[in-house]
Amino acid sequence: MKPFLLLASRAEDRAADAEYEAFGHYGGLSTDQLHRVRMEASPLPQIQLSDYSGVIVGGSPFNATDANELKSPVQHRVEAEMAALLDEVVARDFPFLGACYGIAALSNHRGGVIDTVYGEPVGAVLIEQTPAGLADPLLAEVPETFHAFVGHKEACRVLPEDAVLLATSPRCPVQMFRVGQNVYATQFHPELDADGLITRIAVYDRHGYFPPAQADAVASAARRADVSHAAGVLKAFVRRYARH
Repeated sequence: MKPFLLLASRAEDRAADAEYEAFGHYGGLSTDQLHRVRMEASPLPQIQLSDYSGVIVGGSPFNATDANELKSPVQHRVEAEMAALLDEVVARDFPFLGACYGIAALSNHRGGVIDTVYGEPVGAVLIEQTPAGLADPLLAEVPETFHAFVGHKEACRVLPEDAVLLATSPRCPVQMFRVGQNVYATQFHPELDADGLITRIAVYDRHGYFPPAQADAVASAARRADVSHAAGVLKAFVRRYARH
């Protein structure tokens, strides 16, 4: 099988490695089936999409809505490289699944609006499929409503004109959309379980996602949440697009 490509941009090794393990575990992918590139570490190498079954983008501490003068040179580089790659991904309708940071990148690329209106605190939220979601193959084996972990300061407020809304939530209207037939993005994390979220709580407790004094309470709530259905999106993506 051709591997999937995971584009990561977490600078903290503990969070980055846990993310890689989670995408592999819930995607049913071995280490030789999931090739990771850490975009924050060095310039993106030349990517030949034909070498891969699909592209996956994980979360990131980068915020697209930060003022340009506040963004680091690394963030400016990553954003430019991601935009260039999306030019080809969208033009070819190449299999793509962008989670959290990926939805911001794809929204910006397609002319949507990303801002801080619909940020969500760290924790589990109820996701509801739209009629289009109920008909989409990536959500075919996922219940009409399910819980998933989120935690983001910004979100898509205005959907790109060429996007199809697949899932929503009470506090964040755009939770998942599709461009073309094969390019997907989710605001929620389909790869994340309680252990993974608790790792991120520990790593990012000073990054403004929640008051540090509430870390234990956020972790306790995560342990009680059932987000098992969310991984069905990732599993379906891998199953649908794995190529030999």
